[in-house]
Amino acid sequence: MTVKRRTLLALASICTAALVAGPAAAQAFPARPVKVIVPFAPGGNLDVTARLIGEAMARELGQPFVIENRAGAGGALGSDAVAKSPPDGYTLVAGTTGTSIVSPLLIPNPPYSLASFTPVGMMAVTPLILEVPAASPHADFRAWLAHARANPGKVSIAHSGNGTTNHIAILQLRQALKVDLNVIPFKGSGPAIVALVGSQVDSMVDQTSSSLPQIKGGRLRALAALGKNRVVDLPDVPSLTDLGITNFEGVTPSGLFAPAETPPAVIATLAQALAKALADPAVRKRLQELGSEVRPMDPAQFTAFMRSEETKLKALAASGLLKGE
Repeated sequence: MTVKRRTLLALASICTAALVAGPAAAQAFPARPVKVIVPFAPGGNLDVTARLIGEAMARELGQPFVIENRAGAGGALGSDAVAKSPPDGYTLVAGTTGTSIVSPLLIPNPPYSLASFTPVGMMAVTPLILEVPAASPHADFRAWLAHARANPGKVSIAHSGNGTTNHIAILQLRQALKVDLNVIPFKGSGPAIVALVGSQVDSMVDQTSSSLPQIKGGRLRALAALGKNRVVDLPDVPSLTDLGITNFEGVTPSGLFAPAETPPAVIATLAQALAKALADPAVRKRLQELGSEVRPMDPAQFTAFMRSEETKLKALAASGLLKGE
């Protein structure tokens, strides 16, 4: 075989290998940074959780997970941006039942729905708490409730935005306690906490994770945990069950979502990285310190969970209890 022929064969082999490897290389995920939109202001429960999980997933996948806060409309603005993003796995949203299910129920001609997303997996479940400023005259839950009942519509209570789980919990709590409250929305837990610390509002329902530093720092006082049990990091704060209120439970489930029609292989890669992040003892410890409970779900389990929640929340909307206020 001549040198020229051997050279031509070698070049042909290289070209063939490049053609075969090209599509595989193009499909490698992730090949660039992944953006995770948090549809609330910085400092809230979802923001804190997403940043912690994003760092762990970045270590696993070898690409940065860039957190972008895009607050507004109870999480609808950021969620809608992701719903309309290319379904390639490079734009995700950290969401809750509030952002993905309830917010669209509160918007005329909603631009997205749960079907606009492919669930990647659950991150954590965070108990909600009822809290007041440290300077509040109400030393405990019963004192706060007695004052609210004696002053219908005058006691203000803040939440992180219409359609959030905090908002839903207030609506349900108001019904369970048979009390009229002045409900005030904010663009995220962070701004609401600032207002509460400054006594611009009387009380607030918030996730434990975002309020815990202020409670432990003595700037806020937790009156009750809204879950069935006490919060691990607030053992002296009674649950509503402790207080004899057994017909209510308030928690926030959070998870990662990609746009609908994102390729299954990409979802699988993200889900595996999320599962490994949640299995990291340091991540689990930090989430527990923030008041959250790790509750991993794979894409199929998380999809089934969200569809079940959608059925319940649509029934709540049909009852007339759920409304934007």
